[in-house]
Amino acid sequence: MRIAIGSDHRGFHLKEKVAALLREKGHEVKDAGTTATESVDYPDFAAEVAQQVSNTDAERGILICGSGIGMAITANKFPGVRAAPCTDEITAEISRRHNDLNVLCLSADMLSPRSVERMIELWINTQFEGGRHSRRIEKIHQIEENLTSDDAAAT
Repeated sequence: MRIAIGSDHRGFHLKEKVAALLREKGHEVKDAGTTATESVDYPDFAAEVAQQVSNTDAERGILICGSGIGMAITANKFPGVRAAPCTDEITAEISRRHNDLNVLCLSADMLSPRSVERMIELWINTQFEGGRHSRRIEKIHQIEENLTSDDAAAT
């Protein structure tokens, strides 16, 4: 699987560990940065990863910052991206099973490396259930389409 990954300065060390884990598991990792612990702005890296997922250069994305919240807010601005901060194994699994989450947002400050490893494993291996959940994902897609159409009509 092609997985884009990015972080801000607070998530840099965890991003490096996650990227190594993904490569070890045989995934292609597209590292969008950051490359150090100097202060940077999380939207820059969230946008890069979300754009790759949105235009299918990457099948999924992982974003890491202090809380995971800012990354999710930014990533969800891109068409076709479904991003959310997950806080435990249950939310990581359900996010895939019910929401077909394609961008996992993680907290570097509140999660242990072992917990992150298990969450990523579940998130990668859990399949989308489809069924009634497909109908809901399609409704989200229609909202995106309507907003895009409204934007185009306004210009």
